[in-house]
Amino acid sequence: MKLFILYQTDNWKSRASRVCFGVFDTRAKAIDSAKWQELYNHNSEVVVLEVTLNLFEEI
Repeated sequence: MKLFILYQTDNWKSRASRVCFGVFDTRAKAIDSAKWQELYNHNSEVVVLEVTLNLFEEI
């Protein structure tokens, strides 16, 4: 099963600046939630990472 993690980060998309805003079952729901929460602006970027459930790896 695939899950999608929604992060807001700085313009350079560094890992240190990531803030998690949720885990979703589809990419479309993650993007809709980012738009609804107004996470898109000129000082930040939105990143949606796809991960596999029950798989041990570094994200």
